[in-house]
Amino acid sequence: MDTKNVIAAISLSAAVIILYSLFFAPSPEEMKQNKIKQEQVQKDSDTPSIDQNENFIKITRNEALKENNRIQFENNDVVGSISLKGAIIDDLTFKKYNFELNGKEKVVLLNPRKVENGYFVESGFVTNNKNIDIPNSSTLWKISGNKKLTKNNPIKLSWKNPQGITFEKQISIDDQFLFTIKEKVINSTDKTYSFYSYGQIIRNKKPEISGFYILHEGFQAVLNDELIEEDYDDIQEKKFSRNASTGWLGIGDKYWITTIIPPRNKDFKTNFDYKNKFKANYISAEGIEVGPNQTIEEKIEIIIAAKRVETIDDYAASLKINKFDLVIDFGVLYWLTKPLWHAIDYFFKLLGNYGLAIIAVTVCIRLLFFPLASFSFRSMGKMKLLQPEMTRLKELHKDDKMKLQQEMMALYKREKVNPMSGCLPILVQIPVFFALYKVLFVTIEMRHMPFYGWIHDLSDRDPTSLFNLFGLLPYDVPSFLVIGAWPVAMGVSMWIQQKLNPKPPDPVQQKIFAFFPIFLTVILAPFPAGLVIYWTFNNILTLIQQYYIQKKMTVKTV
Repeated sequence: MDTKNVIAAISLSAAVIILYSLFFAPSPEEMKQNKIKQEQVQKDSDTPSIDQNENFIKITRNEALKENNRIQFENNDVVGSISLKGAIIDDLTFKKYNFELNGKEKVVLLNPRKVENGYFVESGFVTNNKNIDIPNSSTLWKISGNKKLTKNNPIKLSWKNPQGITFEKQISIDDQFLFTIKEKVINSTDKTYSFYSYGQIIRNKKPEISGFYILHEGFQAVLNDELIEEDYDDIQEKKFSRNASTGWLGIGDKYWITTIIPPRNKDFKTNFDYKNKFKANYISAEGIEVGPNQTIEEKIEIIIAAKRVETIDDYAASLKINKFDLVIDFGVLYWLTKPLWHAIDYFFKLLGNYGLAIIAVTVCIRLLFFPLASFSFRSMGKMKLLQPEMTRLKELHKDDKMKLQQEMMALYKREKVNPMSGCLPILVQIPVFFALYKVLFVTIEMRHMPFYGWIHDLSDRDPTSLFNLFGLLPYDVPSFLVIGAWPVAMGVSMWIQQKLNPKPPDPVQQKIFAFFPIFLTVILAPFPAGLVIYWTFNNILTLIQQYYIQKKMTVKTV
């Protein structure tokens, strides 16, 4: 890779960002209006509150699980239990995912409310009528029929209040991550009442964030076709509220998502809030009347999932959940990251290894950009052949920079050389590089996936280090000195590329450019190994193409 082209490409990328902010980014007034729109809350004094005052002492997870009677559930992907106190889904473990590579401890996502990192989902009905008792987090539900929730065996819970109104829940689960809850209110009285459906996700504390600026973790929703993303810190500072008629809401981690899909074709209000706990909830915008001896029913869907791309896409299609695939943060380069993921997945199914799939995609990208790269390398070759003439012109017009510039431009025009053409392949590769980084970083399919040799996790850094001769010397090195074999290979391939390019005339520039491969080796060392493997093979393929073209040009000039 031509280091001058890399620097020029970075400069051009910065210019694109600046030009976008000047001509295409929303004006301050538009941003202000959008903010007002996002923060607007429809004042509805008729809508009841779903907040509950709770005072309890935090206990361990095992103590919390033993404190109340529970209904066990299990399918192909998850195992856990539902507390009969409150009918809350507050215990869920992913069967196919471990916390650590080669570890035995499974990933636990949901925890009871009394646990320090409590994380759970509840739903039901509320009312403005203060004379009616409604189920809450302390309600003890009764179970009838099946005693364990499985794919083919839903469970039925019920509770009757002193006024003669019965509340029922029928909970079913599919073979992956979907809970479907049908909730009924059976009015056996001679009066008419009004109820509001609600569902909420509660998280006691902010989890450890792993995404930095490249990944959103926190509150998510699609409301009336608009994607909403709010950080934990933002919600701690200010509540978010929005009315909508369609959509979904949830709380997302890097690899896991907890979502609620409210009843379809009914208006609802969504709130993201923090009052000693983080809450994402919906409540129906209008009350549902139930007359004497009548029954009302609402259905909500709850997806508590590992963010597997195909699984999420299948739920989005089969359940007709608009933009549900956005729970996986493919970012602003979605149009590139999502197809890139499908390409890698295709080659994985073909070759059986994600590392080989990345290499196969690298070859495809090189073939796609082969004509553009060939044009660039021919132009660079011509620039190299013109170096003696350029040196002569600099000596001839060393005291007249204007004349030198004119003569240089005339030379480029006469020889049909564009000095900026060498930047084109780099500019094209920059989005691909960042898109692949995004794919490796956010997709759970890459998590704990091995390559060959010492690479046991393509989503993590190369664990070897140059400073203990890649493990040959019997001591560990500090993390900042972990510069693995693959980053070193990437740096070497970049250094060889430099040898094919003309040297800068300025000795200072020569030293800076000579240092650049070392600089990028250190910078890319902490990046996912899969990304470094891609960049290394991309350099090797570029090297072969560049050498062939320049060799061909040399023969022609003899």
